[in-house]
Amino acid sequence: MGESGGQPKGGIRPGGERARSATPPSMAVAIAGAVAAALLLLCPAWASAAAAVGEGRRLHTLFSVECGDYFDWQAVGLLHSLRKAGQPGGVTRLLSCAEDQLPSYRGLRIGHTLQVPSYSRHPRTGDWYPAINKPAGVVHWLKNSPEADNVDWVVILDADQIVRGPIIPWELGAEKGKPFAAYYGYLKGCDNILAQLHTAHPEFFDKVGGILAMHIDDLRALARLWLSKTEEVRQDKSHWSTNITGDIYGTGWISEMYGYAIGAAEVGLRHKINDDIMIYLGYIPRPGIEPLILHYGLPFKVGNWSFSKLEHHEDVIVYDCNRLFPPPPFPREVEMMESDPNVKRGLFLSIECINTLNEGLLLHHASVGCPKAQWSKYLSFLKSRRFSELTMPKYWKGQKVDSTITAQHVALSKTNSEYPKIHTLFSTECSSYFDWQTVGLMHSFRLSGQPGNIMRLLSCTDEDLKNYKGHDLAPTHYVPSMSQHPLTGDWYNL
Repeated sequence: MGESGGQPKGGIRPGGERARSATPPSMAVAIAGAVAAALLLLCPAWASAAAAVGEGRRLHTLFSVECGDYFDWQAVGLLHSLRKAGQPGGVTRLLSCAEDQLPSYRGLRIGHTLQVPSYSRHPRTGDWYPAINKPAGVVHWLKNSPEADNVDWVVILDADQIVRGPIIPWELGAEKGKPFAAYYGYLKGCDNILAQLHTAHPEFFDKVGGILAMHIDDLRALARLWLSKTEEVRQDKSHWSTNITGDIYGTGWISEMYGYAIGAAEVGLRHKINDDIMIYLGYIPRPGIEPLILHYGLPFKVGNWSFSKLEHHEDVIVYDCNRLFPPPPFPREVEMMESDPNVKRGLFLSIECINTLNEGLLLHHASVGCPKAQWSKYLSFLKSRRFSELTMPKYWKGQKVDSTITAQHVALSKTNSEYPKIHTLFSTECSSYFDWQTVGLMHSFRLSGQPGNIMRLLSCTDEDLKNYKGHDLAPTHYVPSMSQHPLTGDWYNL
């Protein structure tokens, strides 16, 4: 779409003299005040930003990355979305680089950056686990950054996210001692032996991640525990299995998430958990909900177009002038793809994510001196009023926040079962006698077509647990053993 040109009214006259104002100074002040008030009403992001600088409300946003092209394009996208969303306060990229990486690394000027020591290869154990750089970077920031001494609230995001509106902790309901976080239901270890082994307070173990918004004092209290508990879970290889952790790869990759949850439990933090603020692309948003964070951690598709971040692991797109990710379908094409309004909204969120990423890349390329990109229909769309309207900042409307969340998003595949919700339970003990029975029951369950999920209730004494080898035989919930009654001493294992 074309842009209007010409000299702004009240600007410089042809002779170079600035036009004089005929408005008296007192009236000008009054008008300026009225205009400012009106603008704050019209633009809630400015109002939130203004409130955020008040006493006790200094806000800072953090995200962690490593030295490499893969994280550079994610950082460009996230930083652009934060600016577009009107996020108040400063933003710091915590950059973990090994010493031998720094000389060849090209992305030092991507955003406001604090270089932090790399823990990808653990200095003590030699374990290769780059995800530990997140808590290690936070610990370093708290200790070494002057910014950490001049903020009251901190928001921590992941690099592979696009933000659609300001994330302001107190507006989300966060309080001192009660951080706000997104719900991560697959953290099974919060309910089983993993929690029992690694924290004295398993009752405080919350299934959270994705976005953390908390008071700086709470972050200071838990940061070192977040790091040390991540190390602890990472070393506990005997409990990496999918049935225990929920990690589909069974490789301990989500140890950092457990490290956070355990550290928070140890210092007594109880989260205000919400399942609506963030959505994984490829899922259907709930009716009436506008998520503020788009997480592209999983592959997703719109029609015949698809995107997976892992396909761009070595992509130098940040340094390749005017190259963008393959354009998704245009909005009018998406309109014709789907009749269900909520499925359609999910598709629109998917194209919004990639379009915002591409817009960020386009602006970044221009900022580093790339030549002007050649015209294309897609570039014209990214600069259009239509795209601007579609990506206007969204604002939190007080969606329900709870300390216990059970509902999940529905996959964007129209495979919703028509059966009522059914769950199958069976009870066993820690012994080979019950293990062969479990194998047989699980095999027959899979063959039978029984709808819903199945859960083994496994009764074990603490002593039995240390030597038990059958953790992976079935989805398991660990329950206290009552074989020897704790009050009467009666032995009764039925």
